[in-house]
Amino acid sequence: MDRFDALRVFVTVAETGGFSAAARRLRRSPPSVTRTIAALEQHLGARLLSRTTRVVRLTEAGTCFVADARRLLDELDDAEATAAGSHRGLRGGMRVTASVMFGQRFVAPAVLDFLEQHREVNARLLLADRVVELSEEGIDVAVRIAHLADSFATAVKVGQVRRVVCAAPAYLRRHGRPRHPRELEGHRSVAFHAALGEPNWDFDLEGKRRQHGPQAQLVVNSTEVTLAAALQGRALVRLLSYMAAPHVRAGALELVLEDHEPPALPVHVVLREGRQAAERLRTFVDFLAGRLRQVLAEDGPAGLGEPRKARKPRKPRGRAAAPPKS
Repeated sequence: MDRFDALRVFVTVAETGGFSAAARRLRRSPPSVTRTIAALEQHLGARLLSRTTRVVRLTEAGTCFVADARRLLDELDDAEATAAGSHRGLRGGMRVTASVMFGQRFVAPAVLDFLEQHREVNARLLLADRVVELSEEGIDVAVRIAHLADSFATAVKVGQVRRVVCAAPAYLRRHGRPRHPRELEGHRSVAFHAALGEPNWDFDLEGKRRQHGPQAQLVVNSTEVTLAAALQGRALVRLLSYMAAPHVRAGALELVLEDHEPPALPVHVVLREGRQAAERLRTFVDFLAGRLRQVLAEDGPAGLGEPRKARKPRKPRGRAAAPPKS
């Protein structure tokens, strides 16, 4: 049994969720894939995959083994690339994750551009509005919009996003513009929560964090639904600034309660294996970080500048007016 080949087949089955799908990707016959997995399981003395008529799932042993298998295959790719020297560029796979809307708007285009430049690199992009466990799900690079724990040793900060409350002009004309978070109680909202729990709207009130918010008529685990409700004039919503920015510039949404916004959230590009990561992953992180710094800049496609309370007063232009005569 070719052990590296067996590892590659096993990882492909785990990623595709089936023997037939893995066979198509590997350009082999399904029986060949089945025999290879059976031989690997016999060699290890452990069941790696649970098979049913409809789906193939990783067993507990398979879940633990798949991360090591991916790492070994990555190291093999790196060793081959090093041996080839200057005759071969970056090659091998990478697994990237980001939240759905941020990933669609900014990460996916960057991944496609990177792959265009490095034709022997392939990528898997997982977009999910949940916390993805990097080690458990075999993720190499993640974009995280949050304050990170100290365990993330290799994280590059690329910018920050505001948490803004906004609504369509039509909604504000009908229901009024709240001037203080306490006034939110009389408003309608559609709120995002990944686990469909109770959403919390934090505000900065005299330097202290306080929770205020309207009663959510709908809680949904889709930021796209939340944004659509705001654009249709259905509700007051809280969004991250990159979601609202193009619609605020177009006049379709207006910001409210800027004076009471909580501190902005940092955006990081996380490299799971740190300095020991493959060259293609380190190169991609540098590429992605540079791209995201551009889009998250205050005047970039995702930026809304600083909240009103943080803006410095502009200096008057032109010649200063003469003082009145006494």
